[in-house]
Amino acid sequence: MAKNQARILIVDDEQHLQMMLKNMLELDGYTCAVASNAEEARAFLKNEHFDLMLCDQKMPGESGIDLIRYVSEEYNDVAVIMVTGEDDRELAETALEIGAYGYVIKPYRLNELLINVSNALQRQRLESEQKRYRKDLEKVVMERTAQLQKTLSGVIQAMSLAVESRDPYTAGHQQRVSALALAISQELGLSREEAAGLHMAGIVHDLGKLSIPAEILSKPTKLTNLEFDLIKCHSDNGYQILKDIEFPRPIARMVLEHHERLDGSGYPQGLTRDHILLESKILAVADVVEAMASHRPYRPALGLELALEEINRNMDVKFDEDAVKACLKLFRENKFSFED
Repeated sequence: MAKNQARILIVDDEQHLQMMLKNMLELDGYTCAVASNAEEARAFLKNEHFDLMLCDQKMPGESGIDLIRYVSEEYNDVAVIMVTGEDDRELAETALEIGAYGYVIKPYRLNELLINVSNALQRQRLESEQKRYRKDLEKVVMERTAQLQKTLSGVIQAMSLAVESRDPYTAGHQQRVSALALAISQELGLSREEAAGLHMAGIVHDLGKLSIPAEILSKPTKLTNLEFDLIKCHSDNGYQILKDIEFPRPIARMVLEHHERLDGSGYPQGLTRDHILLESKILAVADVVEAMASHRPYRPALGLELALEEINRNMDVKFDEDAVKACLKLFRENKFSFED
């Protein structure tokens, strides 16, 4: 920063010291204003821009330390140097701790003061540049993150559509399960990131059905044991497709575990209770409710009430208690409904 661009506020109750400092600094190329106390200094700072403030400690009213603390909190782009007759190490340490860039003891030498002023302004300039750089960097990161999120969401939607093209009878199932899982997660107070990850997992939780023959997926009669075993492979198949993708949340694991049950009766690993991810437990509840409430090739829709009875009956046996209670509350208080 060129000297003729730097503006300095001198705060001292002794008028002759004010004028001496002002004359010295202006001869060296700075632009200066003077204030006799903290109240006047605050008025200057409110209405004008300054790069540096030189501040005495003992003044009528508010002390220099209190003024420095105020400036550091409210005008942190203004550098501050305490210029005082008090040769007090503790006071100097306090001033530096709360934001002062320097501590000059009266009577001072001209060169000593000018070096302190120059160093403080240079430090202030570098810190301002760093703040601008960080702000610009944060903006770029946020923009790039939003772009990546948009791209990732597009890929997830494409995967979902690919599943539905193979299994038209369950068209919309993944979207509806995802919507219900998201609502349950919000009811339970999951974080924004956890809820977003669960919503994403819901959209692709049946991705593994891409590897199941279409004639089995759409078979209008009861499946054989072998056919059902093939269907059960879809959780692991989906996991294998997704496991090497670096998602913000454990999406692949949610897909793998969405048919697990608390009592170990689920598949593919027969996991129990604490071995199952919370998001997977929520996804399991949403999946069962939507599947029972909707039409399938091998049976008509069983209806929402039977679906809610099923999860209520198996609460804390097969399904997570908190997830079930949240789901029941959503429907009973008309906070959620499946869109056609």
